[in-house]
Amino acid sequence: MAAATLDSNSHSNRDYRISLASEVDIDGWRNHARALLQVGVPPDRVTWTVAGRTDSGQLDLPGAAAASAPPEHNRDRPLSPIRIAKPLLALINTSLLHRNEDRFDLAYRLLCRAESVPRLHDNPADPDVLQLNRYAKAIRRDIHKMHAFVRFRKIGEGKGREQFVAWFEPDHHITAAVAPFFRNRFTGMDWLIVTPEASIAWDGQTLAVGPGGRKEDVPQEDMVEAEWRTYYTHIFNPARVKIAAMKSEMPMKYWKNLPEAELIPSMLDGASARVDAMVAQPQDSLPLADAATLSVAEPPSSLDQLYHRLERASDAPRQNFSDRLVRGAGPPDARIMIIGEQPGDQEDRQGQPFVGPAGQLLDRSLAEAGLDRQQLFLTNAVKRFKYRQSGKRRIHETPNVGEINYYRWWVEQEIRLVSPRIVIALGATAARCLTGQPVKIARHRSEILPFADDRSLLITVHPSYLLRIPDEQGRQVEYAKFVRDLALVRHASVNRDLA
Repeated sequence: MAAATLDSNSHSNRDYRISLASEVDIDGWRNHARALLQVGVPPDRVTWTVAGRTDSGQLDLPGAAAASAPPEHNRDRPLSPIRIAKPLLALINTSLLHRNEDRFDLAYRLLCRAESVPRLHDNPADPDVLQLNRYAKAIRRDIHKMHAFVRFRKIGEGKGREQFVAWFEPDHHITAAVAPFFRNRFTGMDWLIVTPEASIAWDGQTLAVGPGGRKEDVPQEDMVEAEWRTYYTHIFNPARVKIAAMKSEMPMKYWKNLPEAELIPSMLDGASARVDAMVAQPQDSLPLADAATLSVAEPPSSLDQLYHRLERASDAPRQNFSDRLVRGAGPPDARIMIIGEQPGDQEDRQGQPFVGPAGQLLDRSLAEAGLDRQQLFLTNAVKRFKYRQSGKRRIHETPNVGEINYYRWWVEQEIRLVSPRIVIALGATAARCLTGQPVKIARHRSEILPFADDRSLLITVHPSYLLRIPDEQGRQVEYAKFVRDLALVRHASVNRDLA
């Protein structure tokens, strides 16, 4: 909160009634709270209400019909500035999206107390702080659920763009807050998300917030509903079913809006029989995740030795893979290493990484970001091309977790031998190979993260993702973001050189 001056001679014995413009009028609350702090109004003298947008959140003062602001403080008696910790302000901004009516009173009370209690927000035993944290936790959970359980229905096309609509019922006032997430994730299509309280929409250029609606006004089925149910049936793993955990992560109140939810009871009923059938299948090989250690006696002393060993490894994943190992390429002492997913068709044929369409797009991106490919070491998380044959074409297939885990040790040795200062992970497969766990790219993208052995890590999309974006405008937006990510690496590399 910006610095202000208090007038201790002011209005501590007067009552104030503040009417905010809406349930999410956080800016209005912040402005009024700052003004009240300036004139030293204690929390028990303030009543916070939410009205329509007609009164613009002005103060009602005793004896005054419509005062627009608190009386000014005595400028001849300035006091020390108000300083509120940023973590407390961030916590308050989140908590004010809660549905409980006392949230505005609680937040202002904490602001007043924070002036005289240093680091109040760090005391988890304080009742006010405890309640504020509960509100913030509820908001974060509600936002997470909306991210996960919004289901779009296709309603048509217009101006060359597909159009979708969705219905969702959040517990709190989060609809406008989640709008940027859906804009960034679904840039290439027009969409409308309707909730009882508000609606958000994106048309490729403008992100708009409007009034709420009714579920009856939103289509509940579309042309891809059957395909979605089929997909969900195929990814359902009966051996991993934990009903309590599933209901905790996907509460039943959301099921009515999910096309796959109606399949869950029948799949649970048949889970036991499907597990028995899986157990009865012969197990004649070790899991791939454990196999990597079998071919390694001691760490290799050079890249040539590393690749020679891997070419001869008899335990490497072979089913649906090309026999050709695609080695990394670039200076053996490069400062920057780029790790992709796996070789594609052209990489497998030429025996070089990043020479196909995705590689050509990467070359252009690197040039725009000010990076010289000849100074970089390029490789892949999985060293062979996985595909399925379709006539004369070889169609790319994504490596599974076991195959990624097999190659993880070999990638670690590549990094050790090249010893780059910064590693770039292109796509989810590369990020998983480096971290050993699933990674949400959107959560970590555009950040230079600390990595093992005093290195840095940048996680971004794979250039093949850009090639799959159907509309030109969306592709240009994502391409610009990708170039900015690569430019971050160039700046970080320069800064490390100067350090």
